[in-house]
Amino acid sequence: MDLQEQLKNLFPQHEFEEEEKEEKNGIWLQDEPLLCKYEKRNGKVNTVIEGYTGADNDFKTLTKELKTLLGVGGTYKNDLIVIQGDYRDRIMEFLQEKGFKVKRVGG
Repeated sequence: MDLQEQLKNLFPQHEFEEEEKEEKNGIWLQDEPLLCKYEKRNGKVNTVIEGYTGADNDFKTLTKELKTLLGVGGTYKNDLIVIQGDYRDRIMEFLQEKGFKVKRVGG
């Protein structure tokens, strides 16, 4: 018996409402825009996406989709997605198609 069923047994008159979380293609969409910026790290150009508040699995999924789309390497850590190379335009276009709000930071 899971927690939801136990609560229904304890409070039979209460009407439970399911919280609807905004999802599209299984990825959490948020209200705040993602920041897409250009950085140089160790002399190499990277595109950094920050401001995503999804779960770790969503980070993995989104990072993998971006790396596959662009055919480049990348990683996610410390609430950042780092993609090798300057692909801001293509990344922003992809994220907007997914339903995210994206804000370009820097040049």
